[in-house]
Amino acid sequence: MKREELTEKILDIKREKGWSWKYITGEIGGMSEVLIVGALLGQMKLVKPLAEKAATLFGLTENEKRMLNEVPYRGTGTPMPPTDPLIYRFYEMVMVNGPAWKALIEEEFGDGIMSAIDFNIEFEREPNPKGDRVKIAMSGKFLPYKYYGNEQGIPDYGFKEA
Repeated sequence: MKREELTEKILDIKREKGWSWKYITGEIGGMSEVLIVGALLGQMKLVKPLAEKAATLFGLTENEKRMLNEVPYRGTGTPMPPTDPLIYRFYEMVMVNGPAWKALIEEEFGDGIMSAIDFNIEFEREPNPKGDRVKIAMSGKFLPYKYYGNEQGIPDYGFKEA
């Protein structure tokens, strides 16, 4: 069985049982619901105890349980640019706002990037009389570029200079 087939099997069971993602992530627990759903959709891995819980919940085979614990080939299945309207909006936010985000982060922190590995994301429904809003909070560790081959007196890393 391929990872994509396991994802389809999980989605079929979710559909048949009428389960919500909130129910599923509550049953598996142990980490962010975004990471759990990402793993069940084939983009993340579950640590062994959580893979065991997912396998029990979905009635998976031993081999399928092991697949949930494997590091996936991330990013597969989403064309670039994305064609799904919701995913495309995130892509659009980065295309339009990315240069400003980059400039502001570099001005505040220095020469580096925001990690998408040492990273947290939370979202919530924000009631609004004109239509509810999606509120997203992202927090990623700042990773300064290493200035290798630097001579004495030249900083090792791209932290903001005083």
